Amino acid sequence: MKPLFPLLAVSTMLIGTAAQAQTRTVTGQVVGDDKAEPLPGVTVLVKGTTNGNTTDNEGRFTLQVPDKQDVTLILSYLGYRSQEVVVKPDQARVEVRLAAETASLDDVVVIGYGTVKKRDLTGAVVSVKGEEVTKLPVTTITEALQGKIPGADISRANGYAGQGASIRIRGNRSIANPGSSNNVLYIVDGVQNVNASDIDPNDVQSIEVLKDASSTAIYGSRGANGVVIITTKRGSTGKPKINFNAYTGITKVAGYGEFMSGPEWVAFRREAFRAAGTWSSPANDPVAFNAAQLDAIQNEQYINWPDQLLHTGMQQNYQVGLSGGSENTKVYFSLGYYDEKGLMKLDRFKRYTTRANIDQTVNKWLKVGVQTQLAYINNDIRRDPFNAASQIVPLGRPYDDNGKLIFFPLGGSRPNPLADEQPGAYERNTKTNRLTAAAYVELTPLDGLSFRSTFAANYATSEAGSFFGINTIDGQGNRSQASITSNQDRNLSWENVLTYRKEFGDHSLTLTGVGSNLSFVNTNSFAGGQNQVLPSQSFYNLAAASQNPFFGSGFRRNDLISFAGRVNYSWKGRYLLTVTNRADASSKLGPGHKWDYFPSAAIGWRIVDESFMQNLKFLTELKLRGSYGVSGNDGINAYGTQSSLTNTPFSWNETAASPTYTISGLVGNRELGWEKTYTTDVGVDFGVFDNRITGTVDYYDAKTKDLIFPFTQAGFTGVTTVNRNIGSTRNRGWEVSLTSQNLRGKGLTWSTTLTYARNRETIDKLPNGNVIADDYRNSLIEGAPAQVYYDYVKIGIWQLGEEDEAAKYGPGLFLPGDIKVADISGPDGVPDGKITAADRTIIGSRVPKWTGGLSNDLRYKAFDLNVLLVARVGQWISSDYYAKYTRNGSSNGARVDYWTPENPTNEYPRPHATRALSYVTTLTEREASWAKVRNVTLGYTIPKSVVGRAHIDNVRVYVSGRNLYTLSSLKDFDPEGEGVIDRPLNRAYVVGLNVGF
Repeated sequence: MKPLFPLLAVSTMLIGTAAQAQTRTVTGQVVGDDKAEPLPGVTVLVKGTTNGNTTDNEGRFTLQVPDKQDVTLILSYLGYRSQEVVVKPDQARVEVRLAAETASLDDVVVIGYGTVKKRDLTGAVVSVKGEEVTKLPVTTITEALQGKIPGADISRANGYAGQGASIRIRGNRSIANPGSSNNVLYIVDGVQNVNASDIDPNDVQSIEVLKDASSTAIYGSRGANGVVIITTKRGSTGKPKINFNAYTGITKVAGYGEFMSGPEWVAFRREAFRAAGTWSSPANDPVAFNAAQLDAIQNEQYINWPDQLLHTGMQQNYQVGLSGGSENTKVYFSLGYYDEKGLMKLDRFKRYTTRANIDQTVNKWLKVGVQTQLAYINNDIRRDPFNAASQIVPLGRPYDDNGKLIFFPLGGSRPNPLADEQPGAYERNTKTNRLTAAAYVELTPLDGLSFRSTFAANYATSEAGSFFGINTIDGQGNRSQASITSNQDRNLSWENVLTYRKEFGDHSLTLTGVGSNLSFVNTNSFAGGQNQVLPSQSFYNLAAASQNPFFGSGFRRNDLISFAGRVNYSWKGRYLLTVTNRADASSKLGPGHKWDYFPSAAIGWRIVDESFMQNLKFLTELKLRGSYGVSGNDGINAYGTQSSLTNTPFSWNETAASPTYTISGLVGNRELGWEKTYTTDVGVDFGVFDNRITGTVDYYDAKTKDLIFPFTQAGFTGVTTVNRNIGSTRNRGWEVSLTSQNLRGKGLTWSTTLTYARNRETIDKLPNGNVIADDYRNSLIEGAPAQVYYDYVKIGIWQLGEEDEAAKYGPGLFLPGDIKVADISGPDGVPDGKITAADRTIIGSRVPKWTGGLSNDLRYKAFDLNVLLVARVGQWISSDYYAKYTRNGSSNGARVDYWTPENPTNEYPRPHATRALSYVTTLTEREASWAKVRNVTLGYTIPKSVVGRAHIDNVRVYVSGRNLYTLSSLKDFDPEGEGVIDRPLNRAYVVGLNVGF
């Protein structure tokens, strides 16, 4: 055996010598083109291999590369554009300058069923990179887009734990239910119907917002209200990378309306009885207050009930992502956890997420992959206690001397607003599981030809349990109730995309064909009962609910079959054409009306590339775009075109009769067809001074016809509504986005992005006259937006000395201290000395006149600062807070300036113990423009020389504040929440950490 060891040693030396002879050493240094400073942590990879390294604190790197041949190095670094560098056989050292990431014309933008270079875009598409999404700590991705997308009206009107923001793109088109029938379509990695709120912002690679008909037409009826395409991170070639992101912080209430204090309510109540002539001094207090209230006043037992409910909240988020792979296999995996404790007890939201994206290149013509996301949500939801807290009189104590809750304070009939917070008294919890799983096969049998087939399933289950005990706000001291509602959504999609790309001479052609089948199934059931034997069992033992059982179930399914084709053509890269047509068939529409076509066409002219523009050196980019297209909407529930029967309980004396059925209130309409939107868009993209200033300007005009609307039937027909195609709406407006690179210094950079959008929304046509009036908050009027306040005009308060004028409208109808409204129009169109329904008019609209955002990003060496301002201007609200005015003072209300003979204000009417209050809705309406400091984030990246010793690529720490300051004429509350008192908005202060390995 001994001779074997020398042989192995010699063989090893020969192999090592041969390997050494086949490689050579290449060194280099990487600096930033904007700062000319070394860049630590840059990934340097030999193209086509997993051989790579990262730069040290001085930006230097060393690599062993194949000898006697050209080698291509790929350099990538966050915030800078990736670059490829060819190293010749005789080169031993290279110097590389990486350019800072800007809006490059060669950047790839994701569009429907494909990608395109930004320079070749013909539609109105806005792209936001993943690092923009994570600049501020947010609950959902939609929040991160606020102020960044011109034409996207984004606001957060709910401060409960886990609640995100709503988005509306280019106004409301549908009028049947503006809150839901105008929702955008979310596409996540090519899969529709994924719940975007489940995605951790740290998983996002890019977001594209498609706004005009040319860019959305490929989705047909699904894209009528705009499309948001979310692309998540994928694996990459090279050594595995691990990123850890975390933040934690506190939340405070932001601008919650104040209610009358104890002494203020006492004064209000006294004034009410003084107005009625039964109170003149505190000696008459027994007329206005009961014995318990008098005792509390005597002992100065005053309490602010809303303050008892509001507490400091908490937010925390943790995410870890792993990315890596080889040339053929790429994997991205992440885990996330988000936890928010709301401003009230019993309000908490926990979200657990995991994502896995795997892409496998089998050979040069076959690629397969899977992507999955699982989200588990555990949400404790608080029943609104603020309405109770705003009405109960601010006297007495919440607890007795032994610390026990006083359920009916002062012996009154209103329960204690804190009752639900007592142990075991109240529980409302929803547990949700949402799974998205998709698998694809991609074939490239010929050069330029590819076929991709994707099958996806979205499966969601939720179980919502609710229990309230006897001594709770709902229980009212006499009953308890428990219930469970189960819900299942099973959505399947199968989409096949055929793409052919060909370049020949000056021509570039891309053909895309799509076949799609979508299925949506929902099943639900519920059960419950009252007065459990053991309240401690909450909603976990419904059999113990011995009284008034109730139960039910439901099923709903609808399908959508689609075929689409698109042609993208370019000549000399200057003249661009996109033509699309899609056919959709919806099972929800009437027979003979299920199929329809949605065509579009767009052109683009890159003027900057013309020879006559070459002398204009300051002009970097100039492109003119124009598009016209049709999109559709089938915005009704499944079976909305069918008539149905309703089971009606019936008995004869005490004997139950046979099952009896009546026609349901909604009668079917087999002629119901598609609601269609016809959109024209003209835009220009420009850049000047080497793209120091870049921007886009768009003008659009969208006309929606054959609106789907639940039209009210005449009473004698025996039914209430029928879904019909009626009327039309129109949205037109301007959108502007400007980005400037203000400073590109060696150590300091500063960029600013401004967005502005102005939309005019109108109802052009309605059947049977120009007004469909429901109530003052829900009326439809020709020439007005779909969401207006249609009411009497409050012009002040009737004052002393105006008794004779007030008497003209009827004896005793109006007295000094009452609300004065305008006599606008009688039946013949002129004031007639009467206040009737004809005097109602449009007070204002919930639709803003314009929205905007201003984002500033500054970097100084290792420090970074982001400041985001947003504005929403011209909208009106109808505030619940301002409606909290009980004239006789039997309950508490908002702290307002009310009329008395000594204080002849024009704000609120005089309290009165016996006189009813008319036109109270006019008190609620306010113009509610606002501008906000939405976010300020200050970060610091620790030098690589410090963290590199621990083999860490980068460490960044930051502090951030959200919703910090609001500028508005309304000072009583945060106007973004519209003064709805049961959902106060919050202000957040967090600290965060980003670590990369």
